[in-house]
Amino acid sequence: MQPALFTLFLLHTWLRGGQGDLREDLTLLKTELALRLYQGAAAPRNETNIVISPAGVSLALEILQFGAQGNTGRQLAEALGYTVHDQRVKQFLHTVYATLPNSGQGTKMELACTLFVQAGTPLSPCFVEQISQWANSSLEPAILREPNSTSIGVNEWASRQMAGDNLGGPTWERGGGAFPQLALVSTMSFQSTWRQRFSSRDTQLLPFTCAQGLVLQVPMMYQMAEVNYGQFQDPAGHQVGVLELPYLGNTVSLLLVLPRDKDTPLSHVEPHLTASIIHIWTSSLRRARMDVFLPRFRIQNHFNLKSILNSWGVTDLFDPLKANLKGISGQDGFYVSEAIHKAKIEVSEEGSKASTATALLLLKRSRIPFFKADRPFFFFLREPNTGFVFSIGSVSNPLD
Repeated sequence: MQPALFTLFLLHTWLRGGQGDLREDLTLLKTELALRLYQGAAAPRNETNIVISPAGVSLALEILQFGAQGNTGRQLAEALGYTVHDQRVKQFLHTVYATLPNSGQGTKMELACTLFVQAGTPLSPCFVEQISQWANSSLEPAILREPNSTSIGVNEWASRQMAGDNLGGPTWERGGGAFPQLALVSTMSFQSTWRQRFSSRDTQLLPFTCAQGLVLQVPMMYQMAEVNYGQFQDPAGHQVGVLELPYLGNTVSLLLVLPRDKDTPLSHVEPHLTASIIHIWTSSLRRARMDVFLPRFRIQNHFNLKSILNSWGVTDLFDPLKANLKGISGQDGFYVSEAIHKAKIEVSEEGSKASTATALLLLKRSRIPFFKADRPFFFFLREPNTGFVFSIGSVSNPLD
């Protein structure tokens, strides 16, 4: 079973006004948002494992758009790439969000967002109504931390939410700025099984070559399966293999991008990935029967998104003197004091018992193509029909 839980707060490009197909526009846009978010998060981490959830980040920024006005609203729209005040976009997203919890047989997916507001603050009825109807979102009262308070802060609250603890709202200390303040926490949960499961009996320790040349023995899952696969070339001429592994119900899949040349670092391919290239690759995949080798991996990351958002021009949101969120209550003084992202993903076969290895023998005897992720690779957890990217990341060391 493959669970993933993300806690967050985001992202690019402007929708072509009234031209083209809305679904296609948003599919490309959301993929581009995912790539930009990944690049912003990965840049300072120097080839370590990365996972981040664009779906939850986007949801949080959509919620803020309902209350943002003036320059603050413009900055959010330009960073996100669309506005929920566009009725076509609003209706499309509302329809998609409404269907996510029932994504398909054997798959459970849910997006949710909670906006914590200083207790006792009067709120605009229009804003409250919009939030309550948007992707399982809600408003909750928050309490400023008093001296010697034992209440948990927002960082610890997010960590314990990811661990499954059922907690009340977080608290945070009052800084030097004005209050009331806001804390926005968005979560995306996903749980499913593969359409064709890996058998734990076929998992064995095999070599995995890390980015710096270190060779590790890692638990490598194996199956012979019918998959979607293609071999492509990026704009710089790097050859890549692209494999799509569907989950039960075929509504969500894991897309893997692996440099075909073992001497080509993943870092040479990543800068050339764009929404249009990913769209071309995924549209060109063909059914193939293959030997598939994929390491078990588990990644957990913690990000502060303020620096990423600031680099995209979202600055007023965090400034108590410039933020314009009057749509929330009609009052000045609201600004966002926390932009937290915690992400976790685990990919494995069903169960983790000790196994007897037969995969190497199968590979030597087989004449069919194979996909062997025995070096750093890139991945998307995505909904193919809408292009929603629920998580995006890369694996540099499956044992980290």
